[in-house]
Amino acid sequence: MSVPRELSAPFVVLGPSGVAIRTRLKGLTAGDEEVLRLVGAHLGSLASRDLKRRCAEGLEHSTDMWAQRKRALTEESSSRWAGSITKATHDQWALSRRAQLAHIQALEAGVRTIAHRLSLPVGEKGTKRAPGGYRSRQEWFAKTRRLPVLEDRLAAERADRAAGRVRVARGGKRLARNRHHLDQAQLTEAAWRQHWEASRWFLQADGESGKRFGNETIRLTPDGEVSIKLPAPLAYLANARHGRYVLTGTVAFHHRGEEWADRVAANRAVAYRIHLDTDRNRWYLTASWTIPPVKTVPLAQARAGGMIGVDTNADHLAAWRLDAHGNPVGAPRRFFFDLDGPAGYRDAQVRHALARLLHFAKRHGLSIAIEDLDFAAEKTREKHGRHKQFRKLISGMPVSRLRSRLVSMAAELGITIVAVDPAYTSKWGAQHWQKPLTGDKRATTRHDAAAVAIGRRALGHPIRRRTAPPRTHQSDGCGHRTAQAGPGARGREETRPRIPGPRTRSVRAGCGANAGDQDAQHRSGRPAEHGFWQQHSLPLSL
Repeated sequence: MSVPRELSAPFVVLGPSGVAIRTRLKGLTAGDEEVLRLVGAHLGSLASRDLKRRCAEGLEHSTDMWAQRKRALTEESSSRWAGSITKATHDQWALSRRAQLAHIQALEAGVRTIAHRLSLPVGEKGTKRAPGGYRSRQEWFAKTRRLPVLEDRLAAERADRAAGRVRVARGGKRLARNRHHLDQAQLTEAAWRQHWEASRWFLQADGESGKRFGNETIRLTPDGEVSIKLPAPLAYLANARHGRYVLTGTVAFHHRGEEWADRVAANRAVAYRIHLDTDRNRWYLTASWTIPPVKTVPLAQARAGGMIGVDTNADHLAAWRLDAHGNPVGAPRRFFFDLDGPAGYRDAQVRHALARLLHFAKRHGLSIAIEDLDFAAEKTREKHGRHKQFRKLISGMPVSRLRSRLVSMAAELGITIVAVDPAYTSKWGAQHWQKPLTGDKRATTRHDAAAVAIGRRALGHPIRRRTAPPRTHQSDGCGHRTAQAGPGARGREETRPRIPGPRTRSVRAGCGANAGDQDAQHRSGRPAEHGFWQQHSLPLSL
C-alpha cells in the first residue's frame, strides 16, 4: 500500500506587484503610422543587434560590457532609448535561461521514465508511484530508439547551459516556424511578413520618477496628447521642439484612468508600449507601473466565517461554499468557460468566469481556496504515454493564466486567495463527500466534491468526514455527530441541550427533565427496562 506524500501547508497568495492598462490610438493619420513604423523598425534592428551581442557574451557578461553596449546604442538613438533596449535584452536573456532550465528538467524526467520502464519486463503492471513495463515488444523497441535521442538532446542542452548559450528568436519561435508551414497557419507570405516585422519592432520606454509626466521618451499628458522622442537618425521627422513627434488625436484610459492621472500629475514613473495589432490593423498604447505589494491578511483571518473551495477544470470552475467548520452550505456553483477559439476569445472567457466567481465570493464576504496547480512536469508524453486525450486535457487547462488573472482581479475587490496542495483532492473528495452530498434532487459531481475537499484543506480540517453513528443514535443517543465542530469546541461530543417544551405529543410542556439521560427513560433496549423490579410497599388498590 502506497503512503501518501507529505502535504504542504496552505498559504495566502501574494497580490500583484504591477498594473498594466491599455487603450487604442485613434485618429492616426497616414503620416503618424509611417513615423511609428520607421521608429519601430529602426529601434527593433538595434534591439536585435544588442540581443545578439548579449547572447554572445554568455556568462562572461559584466557591468562594463553593459555600459559599452549602451554607449554604442546611444549614438544611433538616445540614452533613454538605449537604456530601455538593454534592459529588455537582459530580461529576454534571463527568461530564455529559465526556459532552458525547465527544458532540461523535462528531458531528465523523460530519460528517467524511459530507462525505468525499459528495465521492467514487457507487460508488467505499474503502481500508483511508478509506471510499469511497456505493453508490447513493439512499443518497447520504439522506446529503445527514443532513449538515445533524448539523451543526446539532454547532453546538448546541458552543454549550452554550462557555456551560458541560449537560442532566442525575436518575434517568437512559433511565428518563425510558421514561415515554413503557411498552409497550416492559414497565412499568406505577405501576411506572415507583416506579422513578423510588427512583432520585431521596438516601441517601449521605461518610466522615470521626477521627470515630466513620468516618462521623457514616450510622453502622455493628462489631456491625452501622445508624443515620442525620435532617435537621432530620424530627427528630421520631428513636428515639435526638441526632436519630438506629436501624434494626431488624443487617448484616454477607461480602466484605472484616475489612478494613472494621479501618477502623471505627480510625475511618477509610468512605462509605455506602442504596438500594432496586425489582424485588426489597430494601434494600441499600454501603460504600466509598479505598485507596493499588498499586505496579505493572516491565514486565520482568511478562514474566519468559512471559505469558498474552487476546483479548476478544463471547461468550468466548480465552487462550493463552506462554513467555518467545513460543512458545505447551499448548492454547488459552476462557472463555465469555452476555450475553443482565438486567444482573445479564450482570455475573455476565463476573465468572465473569474468575474462571476469573485462576485459570488464578494456577496458572502468569504475568501477563495484554490489548488496550487502546476502541470509543467505532468503533461509529458513519457509520463502518460498513450493517454493522448488526458495530455490534451491538462495541456488545455489555463492554469497560469487563470492563476494570475484571479490574483489580480481578487486584489481589486479585496478578496483573499488561499492556495492549497492539490494532492488527492479529487480522489478523497469523491471518496468521502460525493455520495453523502448526492440527493434525490441534486447530483453531486466529482468536481463538486473536490471543491469541498479543497475548501476543507484550506480551513485546516481533514478532508475525511467524521464517521456517522448508527441511525438510532444520530439524534437522541449521542446528538448529531456528523456536524463538523472544531476540535477545541466544548461539548462537541455531549448530548444536545434541552429545549423547553414538549418533545412529543404525549409529553406536557415543562416535562422531560431527564431528556439528556437516556438511561433514566423507559425506552426499548435501555437499562431502565431490564433493571431489578420491586413492587412498592403501598398497595396498588389504595
